[in-house]
Amino acid sequence: MHRNTDLPFQIPLLRPSIHARRANIVVKFQDPYGFMVEGNVDDVNILNDVREKMRERDKVWWAMEASKGDNWYMQAVSSSTAAAALKSSLRFSFLVNANMALKKLIRKGIPPGLRPKVWFSLSGAAKKKSTVPDSYYDDLTSAVQGRVTPATKQIDHDLPRTFPGHPWLDTPEGHAAVRRVLVGYSFRDSDVGYCQGLNYVAALLLLVMKTEEEAFWMLAVLLENVLVNDCYTDNLSGCHVDQRVFKDLLTKKCPRLSAHLDAIGFDVSLVATEWFLCLFSKSLPSETTMRVWDVLFYEGASVLFYVALAVFKIKEEELLMTHHVGDAIKIIQNTTHHQFDPDDLLTVAFEKISFMTTNLSKQRKKQETVVMAELDQRLRRLNTSKLSVTS
Repeated sequence: MHRNTDLPFQIPLLRPSIHARRANIVVKFQDPYGFMVEGNVDDVNILNDVREKMRERDKVWWAMEASKGDNWYMQAVSSSTAAAALKSSLRFSFLVNANMALKKLIRKGIPPGLRPKVWFSLSGAAKKKSTVPDSYYDDLTSAVQGRVTPATKQIDHDLPRTFPGHPWLDTPEGHAAVRRVLVGYSFRDSDVGYCQGLNYVAALLLLVMKTEEEAFWMLAVLLENVLVNDCYTDNLSGCHVDQRVFKDLLTKKCPRLSAHLDAIGFDVSLVATEWFLCLFSKSLPSETTMRVWDVLFYEGASVLFYVALAVFKIKEEELLMTHHVGDAIKIIQNTTHHQFDPDDLLTVAFEKISFMTTNLSKQRKKQETVVMAELDQRLRRLNTSKLSVTS
């Protein structure tokens, strides 16, 4: 059984009146994924401009589909793999160029109409699905139906808080779909089970992918292959490591800003924890989030650091003027919530940030030792405290 998740609504192009432009009033409007957004008329105009750019970008992708056939992008992926093994070959330069061209296209954005199949192929989700029987997902959801675990209890608690007010996600049908995906995965991988933040990720995957089953496999490849495997464990060790790596990168890229934020008592984890756990799904407008995920499913988790650094870089001068933690948080949240043009953010991320990032794997290993020691010490203190209470 393949449950279709096509959205039952259409989003019209919003055209503010001349009077509204003059008044510069705050308006509410629905974005392409059905989310209600509050902004000013400038925001609406930016969204309309983004739609126009999307149409031009879409023409390029559809032209590639017509000239090179379905799944043409997988040829570049195969070429990239072959290039790694054929560095002495005369074809090496051609193979690398094919991969770089695809990388550039993806960074400019995958058309919404092609996004489901491109993500499913490039991420490795299709390959992962092919290793099990066709009935795997339906068998899994049927087998776990009615079973209660700490994970299922937390999922049920979080469902009403997952994008409340959305015209499909915040309905019995939407809740049921998100629940099946999350509960199913919690039984597939008991080490992860369920972690708060995954509800938002699963919900957005359901809005993009054509079927519930495909959303499940996208979640699986995300947690098992794209992200590091300790991000969503019980102690969130991977998330703690990422926060430390990010703080180090901010210090290297924006030393003045990093020193200033330390001076006013601002810790990057105040905003970045949600970014990394929810993969920006709660922070950025939906299409901007999708553009980040376009790169995430092809290039890997490094894009999360590039984008996080870009947010601080964009508002660096304004943040240097703050004197209180609350003011800094307000600036950052306002920036992310109104980042309606993905190109503005991603241009900074890729042209001013990505080139300077060091080997993230090496950075993570460096921080893992420190984080695990701290978590172990915290656990010992907790156990000691429990013993003193019971004695």
